[in-house]
Amino acid sequence: MNSYENIKNTKELEFAVFCIENVATKLNVTAERVYKAVAEKSNILNGYIIPGYEVLHSQGRDYIVKDIIEVLKERGVEI
Repeated sequence: MNSYENIKNTKELEFAVFCIENVATKLNVTAERVYKAVAEKSNILNGYIIPGYEVLHSQGRDYIVKDIIEVLKERGVEI
């Protein structure tokens, strides 16, 4: 199964990239590490970020980044 299998359109793909890049910047790690954490080590990309697109994308960047970092912590996912 591809990590991007649930992404239905360009907007969702762009949003996923936005989330990954901004979380990486906040945590001072590479986007690749964040991608691996949300897509390979966990199901946060397909189980949280993409399904939550409609709600999340209407929020500000700081809120989105903080929310994703909280989900990572709650699920015990290390970056």
